Amino acid sequence: MGQDAFMDPFCNTFCDLQCNIYFLLLGICSALRLTVPPHTIHGIEGEPLYLTVDYNFSTTASEIQIIWLFEKPQSIPKYLLGSVNQSVVPDLEYKHKFTLIPPNASLMINPLHVTDEGNYIVKVNVHGNGTVSANQKIHVTVNVPVTKPFVQIEPSSGVVEHVGNMTLTCTVERGTRVAYQWMKNGKPVHASSSYIFSPNNNTLLIVPVMKEDIGNYSCLAANPVSAMESEIITPTIFYGPYGLRVNSDKGLKVGEVFTVDIGEAILFDCSADSNPPNSYSWIRKADNTTHVIKHGPHLEVVSEKVAQTTIDYMCCAYNNVTGKRDETHFTVIITSVGLEKFAQKGKSLSSLAIITGISLFLIVFVSLLFLWKRYRPHRVVQRKLQSRRGSDYRKAQTFSGHENAMDDFGIYDFVALPGPTGGPTVRSQSASGSDFVQGQDLHSTVYEVIQYIPEQQEDQQETVNKCANCRGVFCNIVIGQLRTPLT
Repeated sequence: MGQDAFMDPFCNTFCDLQCNIYFLLLGICSALRLTVPPHTIHGIEGEPLYLTVDYNFSTTASEIQIIWLFEKPQSIPKYLLGSVNQSVVPDLEYKHKFTLIPPNASLMINPLHVTDEGNYIVKVNVHGNGTVSANQKIHVTVNVPVTKPFVQIEPSSGVVEHVGNMTLTCTVERGTRVAYQWMKNGKPVHASSSYIFSPNNNTLLIVPVMKEDIGNYSCLAANPVSAMESEIITPTIFYGPYGLRVNSDKGLKVGEVFTVDIGEAILFDCSADSNPPNSYSWIRKADNTTHVIKHGPHLEVVSEKVAQTTIDYMCCAYNNVTGKRDETHFTVIITSVGLEKFAQKGKSLSSLAIITGISLFLIVFVSLLFLWKRYRPHRVVQRKLQSRRGSDYRKAQTFSGHENAMDDFGIYDFVALPGPTGGPTVRSQSASGSDFVQGQDLHSTVYEVIQYIPEQQEDQQETVNKCANCRGVFCNIVIGQLRTPLT
């Protein structure tokens, strides 16, 4: 029994091979070959259809007969038309519908109707020394092009995620043999635990609806002769809130802590992913109690108006369609110098501050320099001396018990008088208050001391002129002192 089971597939394959060889030899021996399209021909309703047939033979032919038959499923074939050589004999019922131009065996059907769908049989007989024949069958379908499909969503008002289901239905007004394909964001949708299709794929059921099901849906309707895609439709799915977060326009954020400089106002923004948009509430915690301080997505905190340096806040988001809520906590710390501002100030000074500092320094420096030049001490003393008046000549006084040294200021001429030796007179000069006389012996020479007290610039110039020929060291010093104010 096991051997018989093994031999059955082998016998079937061998028999098929024998049959193929038999039919091949039969075609060669008949010397007539008939060629038709190897696949089904899809025609369009209302348009002509041409059935191409080729044949060839190797014998001498005196007559060539061509016959066309039409066969519907489970019915007897009907004669359509035939020809012998160039003579065509149609069935009078189909006289104006079918066209044959012998010796070409191809058939023209014009126009094509839905009732013309079926099998078309062509038979060719060649008569010469003998008669050879061959026949082939062609399957023809008649199709109506599809119109643009339309997609309906139920419920049209939208559904809540995790709760509701959604049904998408694709329909066309006209079309035969329509096949449907659902697309999401330009890609085919495949069956899964959430996506369920009807038997002909024209209905898509999403059970249950999720946020991830949001997208652009379309339906592609096609048949063998046409294809059309519907308009893109986006179902309404209510979800959220997700990803609740708080941001600010300024301040340094570390984790859930915002550091703000005292005197600054900071604006907070609360946001979350949700459909429809959430409603927001701001809650402040103080003394183990909480109270709502504002509604809406924005909150402004003015640090000057806050008594504490550390304040705890909470933002609550609520979706009134899904019934879900979420909240996030954060802390605001008010410092004397905001960390962010302090870091920025430590990096660089303002250009305006640098320019202002340099300008102030230059102003102060120029002012001090002017005052120093205007009120130098030696010029004050010189003006006091110029204000004093005295006689042009004054004899030397004894050094002991003399008056104030300021009275001795001036130019002195030392005039040597002839002594007992009859030596020449020597003239020398000395500065006021000096006990040294250059070039002479005080014990052997008698001097007359003459004091010049300058009162005006003219007196000073005159004094300088008088001392111009003086060679004494003290006189040169005095001249230098007098010329200084003149220049």
